[in-house]
Amino acid sequence: MHSASGSDALFGPEASLKKMLPAARIPCIKQQRRPGWLPPSPGYTGGAVIRRLLIGILQLYRKLSLVLLRLRGTTAADEAARRVLSGRSWAEFCDTLKAAGSAIAAPGAPQGDLDQAEGYRYLSRLVRAGLEAFVEYADPKAPVLRRMIHETAKIGADNPDNFYQNAAISGEYEYRLRGRRGTVHFLDLSTQSGDYGNGGGLPLTGRLDSTELEIRQDGSFEVSVCCERKNGNWLPMTPETSMLIVRQTFLDKGSEIPCELTIERIGGDGLPTPLSSERLERGLRMASNLLVGVPILFGRWVRGFRAHTNRLPRMKPEISTAAGGDPDIAYYHSYWSLDAEQALVIDFVPPDCEYWNFQLNNHWMESLDYRYHTIHLNKQSARYSADGSVRIVVAHRNPGLPNWITTAGHACGTMCLRWVKAETYPEPHTSVVRLAELESERQSEKGKTGR
Repeated sequence: MHSASGSDALFGPEASLKKMLPAARIPCIKQQRRPGWLPPSPGYTGGAVIRRLLIGILQLYRKLSLVLLRLRGTTAADEAARRVLSGRSWAEFCDTLKAAGSAIAAPGAPQGDLDQAEGYRYLSRLVRAGLEAFVEYADPKAPVLRRMIHETAKIGADNPDNFYQNAAISGEYEYRLRGRRGTVHFLDLSTQSGDYGNGGGLPLTGRLDSTELEIRQDGSFEVSVCCERKNGNWLPMTPETSMLIVRQTFLDKGSEIPCELTIERIGGDGLPTPLSSERLERGLRMASNLLVGVPILFGRWVRGFRAHTNRLPRMKPEISTAAGGDPDIAYYHSYWSLDAEQALVIDFVPPDCEYWNFQLNNHWMESLDYRYHTIHLNKQSARYSADGSVRIVVAHRNPGLPNWITTAGHACGTMCLRWVKAETYPEPHTSVVRLAELESERQSEKGKTGR
């Protein structure tokens, strides 16, 4: 994930925009003056012109500031050193942390203790993820495959069945991936440019998956990651590429063996670039952009989802792809809300596809804690009816029926169904019923069968 070089120009206008945050109250639908990049949301189209204008002004300001620095005989590196040594860079980073909190307490967000506590924890996780991504592991000359999204750092309806890995790369260089396939159900490798905090979205620049990989008899393989086409396994990049994303998708994490992967830069010595004030300031700025940009982006999605609460319509592919979603996945995102005696019943016949799953998330689009609760089902773990259909029951307590998904103490949140490489795209049928009805149905069925 690259950015322009760090200088006062990179922080000045952004700092001014951040001052708007407490007054603008980030989650309010009608107030759209916010810093950072905002792709279109499912239920709202206004504000795009203002966002593009602000981004354009910000970019112009940066260019003019760099020109002025040169005219004064001062380089961007000199200015970054001045800002870091004076403490200004760190102070502005801390100011961003304070401003980001308005997204959690603002009107429209659930105000219960659990939801608010999870909201602030969500911000703390974004800070951790951002610092690791942009300060610790941001050097494309010495890339490291690491887990940015995992059990305690979650973004945008992270898939509990996935093992995610990221690495900072650059279209300026060539890389080699070495791996051993393992038995994981599905492996997807992709390159992208952009990031959640800046303008331009997260466009895909190349992809390769396990159905296309050439694998040796011993299960090993190599992949060339570069701009110029190569023979054998080739994962394309463009000059703008800044990130490698690995998605390993399991049907059963307990029994499948993960794919082992390493990455190296071809022609490099493996040593990272020494830290400098310029690189540190850039990293803090990018981490700030992530902290501000992610809650705004997915907060707007959530407001759109509420227009079809307890239903599961398909999300427009161009929206999910712009935010970094896999183009081979059909996403059905929505909102759910149930009182203590209600259940959400979801019925569908899965299409012919490589993989599917359903999951429950909190309001902040973090998957619920799948380490301790059954909050998702997939193609293998779900129980099917004789006709091939699946019925999922979301409820606060177990009605004694197959495919129960627990709310894990939440009264509302988001949810997601995804088909991967599907032949068709059926929309599930949903209904909200009284939990007592399902329990009565179960007792009646039990009496008929004697079980």
